[in-house]
Amino acid sequence: MSRSLLISVIVAALVAFGAFWLTSTPKQLSGLEAYQPGGANAQESPAEIADVTEMQIGNPDADVTVIEYASFTCPHCANFHENVYPQLKADYIDSGKINFIYREVYFDAPGLWGSLVARCGGEMRFFGIAGMLYERQKEWLASGDRAVIETELRKIGKIAGLSDDQLNACLSDADNATNMVAWFQANSQEHNIRSTPSFVVNGKTYQNMPYAEFRELLDDELGE
Repeated sequence: MSRSLLISVIVAALVAFGAFWLTSTPKQLSGLEAYQPGGANAQESPAEIADVTEMQIGNPDADVTVIEYASFTCPHCANFHENVYPQLKADYIDSGKINFIYREVYFDAPGLWGSLVARCGGEMRFFGIAGMLYERQKEWLASGDRAVIETELRKIGKIAGLSDDQLNACLSDADNATNMVAWFQANSQEHNIRSTPSFVVNGKTYQNMPYAEFRELLDDELGE
C-alpha cells in the first residue's frame, strides 16, 4: 500500500469525525487538517457504531470490569504497560478476578495506525501486538516521518505473524478506521476521558495512579 493511500485513509477518518479534545495538543496532528467538535456522528452511542470489536482479557463474568483508555503514542501509557500492567495481569486478570477491556485513544494519526495494526491480528493477537507497540514505541515513532512510521509498524505486524496482504487490507480499510474514530469519540465522551492512561472501574473514571493505589481500589471493589 502506498504512503499516500495510508495518509488519505487517516485524514478522511479524522476529518470526518473529529476529536473533541485534540485542540490541547495541536502539534501532534502534524499536517492533518484540524477539525471542530460536533461532527456528524459525535452524538452516536457506542452501540450505534458498527463493527468495532471490544478488546478484552480476563473473566467476562467477573464482578469488576476495568476499562483502560490509552494511546499507542503516549509515553505514560507505555510506562504503564511496562511497569504496572504485568503486575495487574498476574494479580487480577490471569486469576479471573476482573474483566479487563482496552480502548484506544487517538491523539494523532500514528496512534490510529498503531490501532489498525494491533487489531489486524484479531482478538487472539491484539494484546500481544499492543505490548510490542508499547515496548518499541520509541523506535517506531522516533523519526516522525510518516513513511518510516508505516514501515516500522509493518515490521511489528510481521513479527506478530501478519502477512503483507493482511497488513495492506487492514491499513487501507477506511470504513474500519472511521468507525474506530467515532467509537473512540463516543466512549471517551461517555466516560469523560481527558488524559491517558485513564481507567474506568465499574463505571467510575480514574486517572493514572501507582499500582499500590490501583490494587487498593480493585480490592475494595472486590470486597477483599
